[in-house]
Amino acid sequence: MLRFHRRLLGRAAGPLPRGWPLTAYRLARLDLMLRALDLRDAGATYREIAVALGRDEAARLSASDWKMSAARSFVVRLVRDGMAMMNGDYRKLLRIR
Repeated sequence: MLRFHRRLLGRAAGPLPRGWPLTAYRLARLDLMLRALDLRDAGATYREIAVALGRDEAARLSASDWKMSAARSFVVRLVRDGMAMMNGDYRKLLRIR
């Protein structure tokens, strides 16, 4: 907020807070979360989301293997975390780490 206030007053914003910018890993995960959430909102199944996100082996798995696969767990976590972000957890991004 202090940086924003400084910019409103026409002054230099000053240094970024500690912990910014986001790491490459967090940016990539946020990107995957948004893509997974968009696909889920469009009606895609978890398996379709996995294939769209590059987990091509998901398309070849049997139903029982799919239930236990790491790709399914990964996609379910992405969608769950994306839903949480959409419902207010996005504010965690603003916290200084």
